Amino acid sequence: MLKINDMNVYYGAIHALKGISLEINEGEIVTLIGANGAGKSTTLRTISGLLKPKTGTIEFEGKNIAGMPAQNIVKAGISQVPEGRRVFAEMTVMENLELGAFIRKDKAGIAKDLKMVFERFPRLEERVNQQAGTLSGGEQQMLAMGRALMSRPRLLLLDEPSMGLAPLLIREIFSIIQDINKAGTTVLLVEQNANMALSIANRAYVLETGRITLSGDAKELAASEEVRKAYLGG
Repeated sequence: MLKINDMNVYYGAIHALKGISLEINEGEIVTLIGANGAGKSTTLRTISGLLKPKTGTIEFEGKNIAGMPAQNIVKAGISQVPEGRRVFAEMTVMENLELGAFIRKDKAGIAKDLKMVFERFPRLEERVNQQAGTLSGGEQQMLAMGRALMSRPRLLLLDEPSMGLAPLLIREIFSIIQDINKAGTTVLLVEQNANMALSIANRAYVLETGRITLSGDAKELAASEEVRKAYLGG
């Protein structure tokens, strides 16, 4: 579904991603783990068109999307839930969700997907007319995910969905990610909580200072002594 080949990304003179290559197959949950500053968010931002790679290709369903405008990448079927939620604080829950469907014209389909979002996140329906900035952190994360789903993506990019959340809410969010995947959406997950990420992923890549140093089956990587010492607390 997605294939990145020898991608290099710079911030000015800083070489942030150094020739990374990875693949995501349709129907998978793939996680990208690594320390802060390793390049995880940069990878997602480049896939979603917010950054342009200097070299390399990003193929989505056989088409090179590297450097394509972000709105065209959403239209192609990729949507991102950014780090820190980034909901539109002054707008209502409903207005945020409607913005998620801005590329779509099918009113019946939008209404159907809105119902699906409310079924998956009932707290959003309870707060449908509430300003997004007044929601709790967990509710804002649910809204950011719901907003992304309103574009009906085939590939969902999730950047640190557990950040700042209580343990109970983290488990709830990860359960929802699994449900979204089972319903047919492929997921690329960037997550500091490597234990949780590896527990739900099919495969994983380890990023270190802009390079992929390990990859493989998520359960096998979770059992690796090298990964346990570096990312799983022992």
